[in-house]
Amino acid sequence: MELYPAVDVRGGRVARSAASDDPLAVARRYARDGARWIHFVDLDRAHGTGDNRELTRRFLAGAPLPVQLGGGLGTEAAIAELLGWGAGRVVIGSRAAMNADLVAQLLARHGPERLAIGIDARDGRVAPRDAGSPVMFDMSPVELARIVHSLGARTVIYTDAARDGMLAGPDLDGARAIAGLDVIVSGGIASLDDLRRAADAGLAGAIVGRALHEGRFTVAEALACVAA
Repeated sequence: MELYPAVDVRGGRVARSAASDDPLAVARRYARDGARWIHFVDLDRAHGTGDNRELTRRFLAGAPLPVQLGGGLGTEAAIAELLGWGAGRVVIGSRAAMNADLVAQLLARHGPERLAIGIDARDGRVAPRDAGSPVMFDMSPVELARIVHSLGARTVIYTDAARDGMLAGPDLDGARAIAGLDVIVSGGIASLDDLRRAADAGLAGAIVGRALHEGRFTVAEALACVAA
C-alpha cells in the first residue's frame, strides 16, 4: 500500500502544521523519511476563498517527489495547467466526476495514469466538498466508481467527508466496497492501527495529513507499518 503524506496549504502556508509554514520544507522532510509521493491540496482554491496559484507552481517545480494534486478540480483548463506544471497525478473532483463526458475527455487527453477520480461521500451518497453549492447526489460511491471505471479510470480517492480531518478512523467499509479500481482512502486516519487496517483491506493507498502534523506517528513509522 502506498502512503501519501498530505501537504495542505491555506493562506500561503501549510495548514494545521505547527512545525513549518513552508510547504517545500515539509515535502523535503517527508522525502528524507522515505515517502515516495506527496498529496498536495490548495484549500483556498478548493473552498472558493482564493488561491495559492504561484505557491502551487513553485511547489510543483521544487518538490523532491511526485505530487498528487487535489482540491475540487473540475475544468479541463485547470487540470491541463497543473499537469503542465509538473503534477504527477491530478484528482478530478467529485462534482466534475459526475460529468461522464468530461471524465472521458480528460482520460482520453491525459491518460488514466495521470488522473484519479475523487469520490467524496456522506451517508452513503456522493457529496462533493468543493466550492460549489452544497449538494448530495442521488448516487452511491460504488455507482459512481462503476461509471468512471467503464470510462477507463484506474484510480479512485475515496473520502468520507464526515471523517476528513477528524481523526475518527477511515471509512474502510466504504473504500473496500469499490471494486475493480485502485482505491486510495482519505479522511480520518489517526493511528498506525488505522493504516494497518487499510493495508489489510487491500487498498492501494492512504492519504495522511493531520496525524502526521500532530506527531501521532512519523512517515518512517507509517511506511514500516504498511510494509509489515
